[in-house]
Amino acid sequence: MSEWVLQGLRTGIKTTHYPDARERAPGVSPGRPVGGSYPADQAEALLARCPTGALRYQDGQVIIDYRRCVHCFRCARELKTPLTWEMDYEWAGANTPGLTGPFGRSVHILVVDTGDCGACLNEVKQLNNPYYNMHRLGFFITPTPRQADILLVVGALSAPMREPLLQAYQAMPDPKRVVAVGACALSGSLFGPSFACGTGVSELLPVAVEVPGQPPPPLAILHGLLVAVGRRPAVPLSSPNLPMPIPVIEEVHSRP
Repeated sequence: MSEWVLQGLRTGIKTTHYPDARERAPGVSPGRPVGGSYPADQAEALLARCPTGALRYQDGQVIIDYRRCVHCFRCARELKTPLTWEMDYEWAGANTPGLTGPFGRSVHILVVDTGDCGACLNEVKQLNNPYYNMHRLGFFITPTPRQADILLVVGALSAPMREPLLQAYQAMPDPKRVVAVGACALSGSLFGPSFACGTGVSELLPVAVEVPGQPPPPLAILHGLLVAVGRRPAVPLSSPNLPMPIPVIEEVHSRP
């Protein structure tokens, strides 16, 4: 018997219990900034600190566009009145309200890198390990678009990857959904628009679900997948925003 099997029998199976615990793994992007009411002078100082234009000031409120936020923490440090941070992990927003349909059970996911630096792609890879164990929630990776239900895209939409991404999407059978993961895939982040890339996947494909973050932690990506199959509600992609309650998610072990 394999040494790893014996070790598993001795220690038991360890996975996260989404969604009844917040993301506390070392190295992940912790939470998101929260907007609110600020005097004009303090808001001006906050907006000047943001390198991506994710902050704007409107009607006395600092509003955060999570599609552009790269978690640089410049708005939370070295300021007299910094932004506060909500330590949550349910970040995914939906462009199509009320996602339902034939995706309620298990689905297959095709992951496409369109110019990622490696950060978001690395977080996606964590979903398949024993700790996050996305299989128990009914999510499976496939290498071919012919068997994919969800197209998960990471990275800024670089010019050389536009046609391959479009071909992958067109090769997927209907019904299908697109999930964009990370600020680069949502908005181009610091890189777009430019000669090398655009302003996000939505300029080429109909994106159903967007998962902001730079990079989003694995539980935020899991939340995006659950939103895509209609098993969790989406959250707003701009702040001010209230934290979501934590319910119980049914585990799925097989494809119907």
